[in-house]
Amino acid sequence: MDNQQSKKQSFKNKLTLKYRLVVLNEDTFEERFSLKLSRLNVFVLGGLLSFILILITTFFITFTPIKEYIPGYTSTELKIKATKLAFETDSLKRRLVVLEDYTKNIGPILLGNIKPDEIDTSTFEGNRVVLNDSLLNASKQDSIFREKIESEDRFPIQLNAENNMNIVFFAPLNGSVSQEYDVKVNHLAVDIVAPKNTPVKATADGSVIFSGWTTETGYVIILKHKEDYISVYKHNGNLLKQQGDFVKSGEVIASVGSTGELTTGPHLHFELWKGGYSVNPSNFIDFK
Repeated sequence: MDNQQSKKQSFKNKLTLKYRLVVLNEDTFEERFSLKLSRLNVFVLGGLLSFILILITTFFITFTPIKEYIPGYTSTELKIKATKLAFETDSLKRRLVVLEDYTKNIGPILLGNIKPDEIDTSTFEGNRVVLNDSLLNASKQDSIFREKIESEDRFPIQLNAENNMNIVFFAPLNGSVSQEYDVKVNHLAVDIVAPKNTPVKATADGSVIFSGWTTETGYVIILKHKEDYISVYKHNGNLLKQQGDFVKSGEVIASVGSTGELTTGPHLHFELWKGGYSVNPSNFIDFK
């Protein structure tokens, strides 16, 4: 019994026995700093410092973005961002597919590889015949029927015309027409001569689906309008709009130039298309 008590007393003395830590000047042996510590003090201070260090580390991991750098940890915010990016990527893929379809459809227009009696497109299988404007002329029976209806009640006819008239085209340029639309010679456009750098305006509201350079037709800009109309402007000097831009009717989109191998001088080569068919712009626009 006395032996156990002596051991306990000896262990207690070891813990409480104080040691003196002295810092001396190496040259003069002058005492600079001294500290009295026991083993118990060292254990208590070490535990306290360890606890404070663990507390600070936990605080930084919990309340700061540093936790995102821990391997295997994924925050809710990162998951939300990743989901949004996945949806945006899928949307961009769909837009890219639509853009590729547009590019394939306007390829024959840009390259000039279009026969006067058919237009090949990637959207439809088979042949598409270019509209013959002579077929649009009213026959004698149509004219008689129209006069009869208008003489009976003209106002419903006007209201119906207003409802069907959802798009109005304006002349893209003030100038003289040097060459008319002519299917027989495969000239599916109207050429308008004007001084160089004259503003070229959008014929109607629409979005730019192509804006760039081609070897034969120089600087080209193409607009898509509602009701499946497409207007094409070739041989420009400068392009002021980029692909994807939305333009209003009458807004300046380019300037007159003489670019491309097929040009003969400063002029605008203007084409109008409806649902993949070439139409005569003069039937919709007064260029005089």
